[in-house]
Amino acid sequence: MSNQFSKLLEYSACEIADALLELSVPGAGFLPDIAPLANTQTKIIAPATTVLFIPRDPPPSLSATLMPSNIPKGQIYADIIIPSTIVVMSQPRGASTATMGGLMAARMNKLGAQGVLVDGRVRDVAQLTDSRFVHMPVWSRGVSAVATRGECKAHAVGMEVWVGKSRGDLIMLDPEDRCAVCIPQDQVGAVLEMVEGIATADEVKMVRVLGGMSVQEAISL
Repeated sequence: MSNQFSKLLEYSACEIADALLELSVPGAGFLPDIAPLANTQTKIIAPATTVLFIPRDPPPSLSATLMPSNIPKGQIYADIIIPSTIVVMSQPRGASTATMGGLMAARMNKLGAQGVLVDGRVRDVAQLTDSRFVHMPVWSRGVSAVATRGECKAHAVGMEVWVGKSRGDLIMLDPEDRCAVCIPQDQVGAVLEMVEGIATADEVKMVRVLGGMSVQEAISL
């Protein structure tokens, strides 16, 4: 799989998404409205470790549908993430608190996390972007000054979570395109078969347009 990761990293998030669109993957794997906190980051790809957050006081309708928490009593989710993964954290919609701050990020980084993608808010931005504390990319939907316990709590690690129309398998964080995409594990081979041709075709079309062709001409030849 590491060879496949290296090959995928030769392409941009947009090129990967084009391949996923051709493969009819819902949402083309794009994880919407999530951006890097810092501008100078390296493109990375890794399997996902998911962390599901729920309201601090979940309504009965939600409690009835939830699987039991798998975070051992007395433990904190940041202490049990899987090394060499990108941690994907799902916050309840509408919550204004942060899902993660500097302390949790520093611990996950220490345990070998390659990055964090928060489908929600983070806090302690100064620490999250300072390599003395955290030296991995952190992507989020927004920021907050309020601690997680204000509205939310971690419920499960490794449970299926959805970000947009995608669920976590392999995550690519591409700071140049400022886009994150999720690549289903069972589509990696198909993506690799298609993406080189897609990238080459895009380069040819750009050369044609820069040479004076109309877009219609460039894509029709």
